Amino acid sequence: MGDLNSTPSANRVHIGFFGKRNAGKSSVVNAITNQDLSVVSDVKGTTTDPVSKAMEILPIGPVVIIDTPGFDDEGDLGEKRVKKTKQILAKTDVAVLVVDATVGKTQVDNQLISIFEDKEIPFIVVYNKADLKCDIELAKNEILVSAVTKQNIDELKEKIGSFAKSEEQNKKICPDLVNKDDFIVLCCPIDESAPKGRMILPQVQTIRDVLDSSAICVVTKETQLKETLKNLSKKPKLVVTDSQAFSFVKEVVPKDIMLTSFSILFANYKGFLKTAVKGAAALNDLQNGDTVLISEGCTHHRQCNDIGAVKMPKWIKDFTGKDLNFEYSSGTGFPEDLSKYKLIVHCGACMLNEREMRSRMKYANTLDVPFTNYGVIIAYMNGILPRSLEVFPEIKSIIE
Repeated sequence: MGDLNSTPSANRVHIGFFGKRNAGKSSVVNAITNQDLSVVSDVKGTTTDPVSKAMEILPIGPVVIIDTPGFDDEGDLGEKRVKKTKQILAKTDVAVLVVDATVGKTQVDNQLISIFEDKEIPFIVVYNKADLKCDIELAKNEILVSAVTKQNIDELKEKIGSFAKSEEQNKKICPDLVNKDDFIVLCCPIDESAPKGRMILPQVQTIRDVLDSSAICVVTKETQLKETLKNLSKKPKLVVTDSQAFSFVKEVVPKDIMLTSFSILFANYKGFLKTAVKGAAALNDLQNGDTVLISEGCTHHRQCNDIGAVKMPKWIKDFTGKDLNFEYSSGTGFPEDLSKYKLIVHCGACMLNEREMRSRMKYANTLDVPFTNYGVIIAYMNGILPRSLEVFPEIKSIIE
């Protein structure tokens, strides 16, 4: 997340720099960021692991810059580095392909372009070393620069900025039905899994989103929700709760007040709510011995009553009555082979950008593996999924 004043990384445009070894990727990154972000050397393969840095770059704004190892790396170790680079592609919003201008595009460069196109990643081809060669005919999405002399570096930033702006989505976390002066109640349980002295990122971001909508935000614990609703001078438009409290909160919130969860809001915000809603029904098809993947986008110390490792498996077993196997992934460690799973249950993905979540979802879809998320499946198991989707009528219609 960075410090308390910074934009969360998941909300930043992720700009990945790709290319062959010694094309000058790291030099271009350093020239753009105006700092020694990456180690530069004439030795091939100096960048051995992806280097990421959240920062502000004018005129682009808040970004995550990612410098990757050469895509032509060799040997067993090189193969592992290329694998890391391919993982970065899943989260890249704008790709910058750095080509050695004295060599020109190679088969490796064309392979990368094919990957960008296949994954529908906007990309720019940067011919580096303009100080050594400048007679190159350029296409619309190409530019000639010199990391040494800084030639056309500002123009490159402008070009990246134009691509990044096209990737920006002025999306809101709260649904469009939240209007000025509406009362929105956020139910935020404070238990052993709540971080001491602060609130979790989805809650903080939702508070900000409510305020950006000029609505009125009221925050309370689930144990004080009934009293909060009773004493408000105006009926709330919406109550948003932590999914874990659905079973309690659904009994407290009157039926004429819309109810949903942070996880459901984030599934929509990250672009996979429709898939998550369809995937929840796969609970009814699970059989003894089936394997379910529980996946989280962040890495954290698991508590004794952790939702992913403890609560979710228990709830699913109790609901299905089946003897199931559970496997777990966290952070960037999403399995390469999903074919053995009968269901994937993902967190709300507040720490992952939309492109990475869509990448995971699409991969599951290609293998016909049902893909859902915490909030949706908890609402489904509590029998309130249709109610929790009233805030998204176009999504609710697919289960009616």
